[in-house]
Amino acid sequence: MATSILERNNVKILGNGDRTLVFAHGFGSDQSAWRHQVAAFAPSFRIILFDHVGAGKSDFTAYSPKRYSSLYSYAEDLLDLCADLKLTKCILVGHSVSGMISLLAALVEPQLFSRLIFVSASPRYLNDANYIGGFEQSDLDALYAAMSSNYYAWASGFAPLIMGNPDKPELAKEFANTLGAIRPDIAQAVARVIFESDHRQDLPRLQVPTLVLQPSKDVAVPLEVGRYMVGKISQSRLININAQGHLPHLSAPDVVTKAIASCLGV
Repeated sequence: MATSILERNNVKILGNGDRTLVFAHGFGSDQSAWRHQVAAFAPSFRIILFDHVGAGKSDFTAYSPKRYSSLYSYAEDLLDLCADLKLTKCILVGHSVSGMISLLAALVEPQLFSRLIFVSASPRYLNDANYIGGFEQSDLDALYAAMSSNYYAWASGFAPLIMGNPDKPELAKEFANTLGAIRPDIAQAVARVIFESDHRQDLPRLQVPTLVLQPSKDVAVPLEVGRYMVGKISQSRLININAQGHLPHLSAPDVVTKAIASCLGV
């Protein structure tokens, strides 16, 4: 590749400690969303931050809609990153779509991860027979149409809806800004990949211990999704956290940090 993995994914290495925490952001976000958790864990852990290709300060020239037509390519990037940094038995904290990205990576090389922590993750966002994902196809069609019509107007309206917490408008503004930093063509393609994905069949194959952090009110991921995942992943447990919105690590950082710390025994 023209650039190294560390350059391609804007990898940052922080903190000190014998154990390594890898933080992976969700759609429309970037590594800066983890700043509260970084501040809390950097004194005791080595921390790896990165941006998915097409987001944040990643190398946008590395993006192609053909390569990134599924979550498997993002999982390959994660595995490449781990190999380059010679990581083993790391703890992966994945927000939203990065939950399934880390799951797919752990299915290929489970020895790389001692634990997965999902924050507002979902194996499928579409409702199905006997499954509540949160969205109907008509909802997604309307979302795609709005993104295509005027991306920046869509982002400014989508951000407060997903972020929740109307009493903290600065959070919605921050999310709108990170959404707006993504090229509209990339954002539309990635949104389709995420919202049309279905990784429910992969859940039972996961053998890495997993913690599922589920906000009490998340417009993108209903409570039923968290319960569904722990019902399918053998070594998993669910923590319902007192937080609103799809980005609880930003809107209720202390709650998320405390839940992660309890899982890590610190």
